[in-house]
Amino acid sequence: MSDATTRWQHARFGELIGREVFEMLRLRQAVFIVEQNCPYPDIDDADLKGSHLLAWQDDELIACSRLLGPGITYPNPSIGRVATAATHRGGGLGRRLMARSIDIVSRRHPGQPIKIGAQQYLEKFYTSLGFQTQSEVYLEDGIPHIDMLRPAAG
Repeated sequence: MSDATTRWQHARFGELIGREVFEMLRLRQAVFIVEQNCPYPDIDDADLKGSHLLAWQDDELIACSRLLGPGITYPNPSIGRVATAATHRGGGLGRRLMARSIDIVSRRHPGQPIKIGAQQYLEKFYTSLGFQTQSEVYLEDGIPHIDMLRPAAG
């Protein structure tokens, strides 16, 4: 699937309509809670403070990420809650989602590095996008994670 068949939407939480919020939270629940068998509170106050990048195919939400400014989760701007529907993995959608997320955060917060708390098994993927490992492995909600930082562009 190419970007030609994907509709991208970037909006602050308050700009999303009810159905868009519902689909975003349903996708995150399917990936983070059901698929990963991780019963933790996915929804938090940062959702209200950030913006969200959504990828749609027709009326189906197929991927999303949450973009946060400095001081919300980390001192640096950050990207989190990155999720791709199981039916749309393996075709580069996650890479396109992250590239767009990085671009938006970099334009909104020029000259600042971007921090993520990544699941350890995705370290190679995030390294390929310019992120560098910044911590030892730690458990978050029972899942091995690492902190990673992408240096400021230019």
